[in-house]
Amino acid sequence: MKNQFKEIPGSIVAPIGFLASGVFCDIKKLGTGKGSNKGQKRDLALIVSETPATVAGMFTTNQVCAAPVKVCVERAKKGKAQVVVVNSGNANACTGKQGMADARAMVAFTEKTLALSAGRALVGSTGRIGVTMPMDNIRAGILEAAMELGTSAAHADSATEAIMTSDTKPKQIAVEFKLGGKTVRIGGICKGAGMIQPGMSATGARPAALPHGGLHATMLGFITTDAAVEKKVLQSALQEAVAQSFNRITVDGDMSTNDTVLVLANGLAGNKPLTQKNPEFKNFQAALSHVCLELAKKIVRDGEGVHRVVTVRVNGAKTIQDADAAARAVANSALVKTSWHGGDPNWGRIIDAIGYSQATVVEEKIDIGYSAPRSNKILWSLKRGQPTKATFKQLCTAVEPKEFELHIQLNLGKASAVMYAADLTEEYVDFNKGDVTDASSLGG
Repeated sequence: MKNQFKEIPGSIVAPIGFLASGVFCDIKKLGTGKGSNKGQKRDLALIVSETPATVAGMFTTNQVCAAPVKVCVERAKKGKAQVVVVNSGNANACTGKQGMADARAMVAFTEKTLALSAGRALVGSTGRIGVTMPMDNIRAGILEAAMELGTSAAHADSATEAIMTSDTKPKQIAVEFKLGGKTVRIGGICKGAGMIQPGMSATGARPAALPHGGLHATMLGFITTDAAVEKKVLQSALQEAVAQSFNRITVDGDMSTNDTVLVLANGLAGNKPLTQKNPEFKNFQAALSHVCLELAKKIVRDGEGVHRVVTVRVNGAKTIQDADAAARAVANSALVKTSWHGGDPNWGRIIDAIGYSQATVVEEKIDIGYSAPRSNKILWSLKRGQPTKATFKQLCTAVEPKEFELHIQLNLGKASAVMYAADLTEEYVDFNKGDVTDASSLGG
């Protein structure tokens, strides 16, 4: 069925009643990582709803969890929020009691500055792990950001820049559609380029939700909508959308301590509050899923040192868990990823990764092939565990583009899974190895 929404400009301020800003307050300091070491780059953002909004969230399942995530998890349970304060340049992770105190101070100071009720602020952080927050700078940034709030695309751009670390490109989107005869909008921004293989759940507890999402620099995503949506419905919709998008990407196989996706729904579009029994719920779910998937793909395309992006599709598995395990093993194999970078259609490395995964597989039943994105025309390099007559030149041509799809058919069942993955390049290694004699060169 054709999508019932269209993309529009404005990202997080496209929905009615949302404001944003981004400012520079020099949060980074020596040792906060070269991903944040970009001169006078904006490094603190505010995203504000004019009225209290229903909130839903998904959070890292890393057992080492940053202070802002812990604060967000407990606050999101209350179901209402009005502002998100986000900083880059410092993850506020592994900072102990001081880190928790600083995260709580950030939300409290934001609420005071904006004259909001206690409990209405959420917080997100990204940057180097193990560095305490420069709270004087944070407070100065919150005051300035509050004065800079606005509803223009430029304000959204400023907020997007402020959450970036090693990102080289801003990541934004907004869509518009109808609910109950009312025009509704969903907007989103995100950041992420390294330390990327999110595995988020609603509470941060393992496991992340299967069947669609399995366990696994930080990715942060912030979504706004003027739709009226019941709390449980919003959380369910976000969980489904994240499972199909952010929990399906990998750049380097590393799950961050800070991964967070938040959505605020303020209801100012005027539609009747959405329930799952409402036949129009599927339109909202489709639009939210589209926003999340497009943002997630932007992360992979902007991954640290990435040259090629590969969609790994596993079909014919006995169970969804098997399909997921096989897809992740291939998507995270250093040998497979380096061959992608070299344009080498090395199916031997691929079937090896499938074989050592936790999936149930039978060598004599495995098919491996390549196609252009979203194409049904597959060039098979392997059929039933044996090479096909496809020539090496043909296979090289298939994996030469900047984006292609890898198809794995296990021929054991009906379950499937997909991962959006990146190659592994010299640039990635160079960016992340750093120089211990120069703290500013060290990664996040």
